[in-house]
Amino acid sequence: MAPSEKPAASLVDRLYGLYERLLGSPRFQRWASSFVLTRPMARKRARALFDICAGFIYSQVLLACVRLKLFDMLAEGPQTVAQLSPRLQLAPDAAKRLLEAAVSLELVSRRSGERYGLGSHGAALRANPGIAAMVEHHALVYRDLADPVALLRGAGTRTDLGGYWPYAQAEDPRNLSAEQVAAYSELMSVSQPFVAADILDAYPLDAHRCLLDVGGGEGTFLASAASRAPHLKLMLFDLPQVAARARARFALAGLGGRATAYGGDFARDALPEGADIATLVRVLHDHNDDTVRAILAAVRAALPPGGTVLIGEPMADAPGAPTVGAAYFGFYLLAMGQGRARSAAELAAFLGQAGFVDVAHRPTRLPLQTSVMVARVPT
Repeated sequence: MAPSEKPAASLVDRLYGLYERLLGSPRFQRWASSFVLTRPMARKRARALFDICAGFIYSQVLLACVRLKLFDMLAEGPQTVAQLSPRLQLAPDAAKRLLEAAVSLELVSRRSGERYGLGSHGAALRANPGIAAMVEHHALVYRDLADPVALLRGAGTRTDLGGYWPYAQAEDPRNLSAEQVAAYSELMSVSQPFVAADILDAYPLDAHRCLLDVGGGEGTFLASAASRAPHLKLMLFDLPQVAARARARFALAGLGGRATAYGGDFARDALPEGADIATLVRVLHDHNDDTVRAILAAVRAALPPGGTVLIGEPMADAPGAPTVGAAYFGFYLLAMGQGRARSAAELAAFLGQAGFVDVAHRPTRLPLQTSVMVARVPT
């Protein structure tokens, strides 16, 4: 076929073309929004499209609520605009505008006596402090995405998010200082409880004797594992300055006798041996394919015959959450400077290439925030 020739359109392509022309027709749109049988779907699609367009504004309403600590105030009990306005340090009109916007997003709810209380989303957010930390953190992402086309074209080698995660662009991450790792290490620690319970519910650790958490940060996941399996010996591997923070956390938590933290770069250094299970919690999606291969090879070398590897992270094909991997992490990790969300099939292929067998997917309560895969070393 000559370069200028177009392939013949298949029947499926022609049907899609007809469907697209219908959806793009103002006349059809007016008919669909008026006809009793198609009206609910037309309105639902219109609302979904509007939400895509307005999503940034919604997120900024949430950021204002978080920064002003509105949810903490409402947790004390329902209050009026007159009561909240001075506490928020906003004029009454501005306070009411924020409250009404938050009501529309189910962050806040209207109560009797012209009062406002926590909404369903606001109550859930307040119960998870890590969400508020991520909301604040997203300010960096928004700056990097101010010109998404320039970001896609690679116009500029430095991003705010890349500076926040300095290991993503460091020539040798092992040389990062304590100050350079502090901010991202704290964020990972406060947001780790999001996923720890789901992972440990999906794969209990009772049958294992020693757990190595690779890229384990300050040890938050290991602390959760320790409470679930009191018999378990614990090991952690992360960058030297991050491992130092983990040792301090272990000492404060009374885990110094059970937990050991090792410093190094898991893409370059050998991992400590002795564990019969290794975990990679929200690690692989932060790295490019070659680094993922290196990490899995290092884990494979550190585990004994019959040893288990567990991967816990958001995946591109998470049931009911297609936007998380492709849209959110697709652009977040682009701004970060490396990594991508992968499907379960892609991760299974990487595990097979590294020499693991019996790859299995374990269902979790909230695939939106984490999915779990396990595999083992051949005996």
